[in-house]
Amino acid sequence: MSYNNEVFRAWLGCIQRRLEEERAVLDRLDAEIGDGDHGSNLSRGFRKVVELPVGAEEPPASLFKAVAMALISTVGGASGPLYGTLFLETGKAMGSSTEFSGQELGRCLQSGVSGVQRLGKASAGDKTMLDVLIPAVDALAASGNASAAARAAEQGREATIPLQARKGRASYLGVRSIGHVDPGAASAALIFSCLAQQGS
Repeated sequence: MSYNNEVFRAWLGCIQRRLEEERAVLDRLDAEIGDGDHGSNLSRGFRKVVELPVGAEEPPASLFKAVAMALISTVGGASGPLYGTLFLETGKAMGSSTEFSGQELGRCLQSGVSGVQRLGKASAGDKTMLDVLIPAVDALAASGNASAAARAAEQGREATIPLQARKGRASYLGVRSIGHVDPGAASAALIFSCLAQQGS
């Protein structure tokens, strides 16, 4: 599987449609341990993303930077800066290349995940989106297989249920955060599900 602007555009379109479909589910997950607007905020941001006027001839790095700016400016709460950083740092790692193998994309995304870790000062096991992003991106970088990344993402999502939140608003709940899917992990898993669909 080779990834280029056409594939990335299709990926972003899938994310936007899935967020629209699952907005209420994500909001409900967030209402259990947060503000209750995670799905609505991300859905609004990705509606802006799919309208971006980035030309097909521009390198993917330009598309990813534009995605980052759109998310940072339109998504409220912590999600905008965190997802914006994911795309921004991934884009920086892409350089001027126009085509990427799955493993190359995984390595670029690892730079994005490192940026999220720095910004959120979180790590695996803190019950955040990183519990999905880290294993999914590592799986993609190792195997080049987006389906393997999506499976790792889903496992990471489910693994947040027994965890006690140590970062973000959910951490204020202490032990009451146990037993819930982290909404950021849920949206991150959706993103990798859409990536896997591009190669199917």
